[in-house]
Amino acid sequence: MFGIIQAAGWPIWPLLLCSVIALALIIERFYNLRSSVVLPATLLDDVLSISQRGVPRPESIEHIQSTSSLGEMISAGLIFLQNQPLCSKDEFESEMQASGRRVAAKLERYLSTLGSIASVAPLLGLFGTVVGMIEIFGSQTPGAGNPAQLAHGISVALYNTAFGLVIAIPSLVAWRYLRSRVDNFVVELEIAAERMVHHFFTQRTLATSP
Repeated sequence: MFGIIQAAGWPIWPLLLCSVIALALIIERFYNLRSSVVLPATLLDDVLSISQRGVPRPESIEHIQSTSSLGEMISAGLIFLQNQPLCSKDEFESEMQASGRRVAAKLERYLSTLGSIASVAPLLGLFGTVVGMIEIFGSQTPGAGNPAQLAHGISVALYNTAFGLVIAIPSLVAWRYLRSRVDNFVVELEIAAERMVHHFFTQRTLATSP
């Protein structure tokens, strides 16, 4: 491996840095975008069940917040209801939407960086190719060529092109998959927020009806 790096020349180092960052981001995002971390299957139903008689106690809200991304959004709505028990439906909807946007921003964290690496890696590979071509032409001195410099220039050009593609393709595939996964989670969070609003204001209507 070290021999390949030497043959690829100094332009390979930015590509290696990109590969390390991309791998770290992919592992981190796959770990933190698991369904159990973002949208536990029974959390919303459990919260609605314990909220039949009103907003849960503060310690229960703290526990809900610590469970998942969905729990963060739900707890923000519950805290809002605690502080403003007479809020209107529109006010509660606005708070749920705002908390949902905050959670969505956390889910999207690092995805733009991963997408940027997928876009930049081929360009860095092309840059290395250009450097290699310059070395190739530099080896062709009038009267006699330099075979060693010619071979090195070819190595730099080919290895950097290959490394750029090897980094860009998996990064792009991972970015597209993770982007789609986040979009699906955001839709589920929106549905959960609507259920929360409907539940609490249905409960309020039933409590105030004669």
